[in-house]
Amino acid sequence: MTAEPVTTRQQTATAQVPPTVRASLSPSRAADFKTCPLLYRFRSIDRLPERPSVEQVRGTLVHAVLERLFDLPADGRTPVAAGDLVAPQWDRLVTEQPELAALFPDGDPAAVAEFLRSAAALLDGYFTVEDPRRLEPAERESLISAVVDDELLIRGYLDRLDVAPDGALRVVDYKTGGAPREAFEARALFQLKFYALVLWRTRGVVPRVLRLLYLRDAEVCDYTPDAEELARFERTVVALWRAIEQATERRDFRPRPSRLCDWCSHQALCPTFGGTPPPFPEAAASADPLRDARSRPAPPPGADE
Repeated sequence: MTAEPVTTRQQTATAQVPPTVRASLSPSRAADFKTCPLLYRFRSIDRLPERPSVEQVRGTLVHAVLERLFDLPADGRTPVAAGDLVAPQWDRLVTEQPELAALFPDGDPAAVAEFLRSAAALLDGYFTVEDPRRLEPAERESLISAVVDDELLIRGYLDRLDVAPDGALRVVDYKTGGAPREAFEARALFQLKFYALVLWRTRGVVPRVLRLLYLRDAEVCDYTPDAEELARFERTVVALWRAIEQATERRDFRPRPSRLCDWCSHQALCPTFGGTPPPFPEAAASADPLRDARSRPAPPPGADE
């Protein structure tokens, strides 16, 4: 698909929000609650810090390179050009987030070099499944939002949106983990359906394709939604939000053990592992209901980076 020249839209999430809106929800926060209500609490209410893993940061770096790749003229979007972007984008990320340097004790040059090489290898996987010289994305790293049920703002960041000459939409999401296993495929599709719902409600168009690009395994997963499915999904999102509200009112966020617990940063505070959650924040009830900042929280390795 091709489109007009790229526009990267970094909108203010709360701009022009109708006065009826009482809360917001992103796909990552919604997925947290579906996975484990206590995880949602730790991340969204307690806002406990989580040290990013090497896998997460590698994913962030690869996303940054792929975003910048489309700044180049079409014929310059080559594997070599992408590789040349890795080190500068890493330097930019570390400048913006100095804590990332702590991933490599004492700034170990060999460890950093291996990290950059591993990111470049994932970019090789990208060029196996797609030729960026034939693409002109309509939007990259774009914040989109819509109001559902008159009171809930749903929003999220698209990795890429392609628009065909006939107006058809293709939502593209880059995954730097392995191709989906059953436990993780549903989470990935949940995220893309979330985006599809926003686009349908704001633009009146159901995306023709929801595409996951798994760079490590050089695989493509396409999914085609329809309006009836998205209407059902909207009801699911609203019901999920109401469940979150009820849990907040009752201060009742229970753990939901699963194999995803193996990658959780908060086991020491989880009753499943003999821990005790911190006191429920008194400020939670009066917190800004629209504060649901962008995040790429701790996906399991190979799942959702």
